[in-house]
Amino acid sequence: MVIQTAKSIFLVISALFPIVDPIGGAPVFLSLTLNYDRESRRLLARRIALNSFILLVASFTIGAHVLSFFGISLPVVQVGGGMIVLVSGWALLRQEDATDRNAVERKVNCKDVLHEAFYPLTLPLTVGPGSISVAITLGANQPHNLRTSVVSILAAAIGSVIVAATIYLCYAFADRLALVLGPTGTTVIVKLTSFLLVCIGVQIVWNGVSQLLRSLPHTG
Repeated sequence: MVIQTAKSIFLVISALFPIVDPIGGAPVFLSLTLNYDRESRRLLARRIALNSFILLVASFTIGAHVLSFFGISLPVVQVGGGMIVLVSGWALLRQEDATDRNAVERKVNCKDVLHEAFYPLTLPLTVGPGSISVAITLGANQPHNLRTSVVSILAAAIGSVIVAATIYLCYAFADRLALVLGPTGTTVIVKLTSFLLVCIGVQIVWNGVSQLLRSLPHTG
């Protein structure tokens, strides 16, 4: 049972980590929190990691049932989520440069910081439709007997904890990246990641649309 659990944990991590990609998400997080002080940024990173853990485990355990209840398919989730990612990336791309902003770090209270923790920083920028789709698929493909269900839920929880820990580490210390790059380098990275975010959004939308088109009945 231990070996089976270890294999399941590895499967969860190997499937989710490349899609969540906290390393690639760190510059985006940094671009949205450039004017926050270090303590506020780390508080926000901690809440995003917690939100991500809850969202991944919920998607794994009950995601398929929720979508079935509302009659929503995974391709539709991809289209809707991809559009949100696209809009978020476009907003970042049009955002004024960091050098044109107030250079003084903005002191904000906990309520202001945590207001942005779930949307857009957790969903869709960290745990997006791709991650949710993978988690739902993993959960739906698990055997439905008591022993394997317990093992799969335990593996999903442990794997999600590890992914959430990497999210916290990458986001909490994203300010080190800014110090290394400097203002000009940070602006370049922010614009580049914003453009990539737009491309990712387009790709997610296209993946969903492609599946929807394939599901249409063929008339001959």
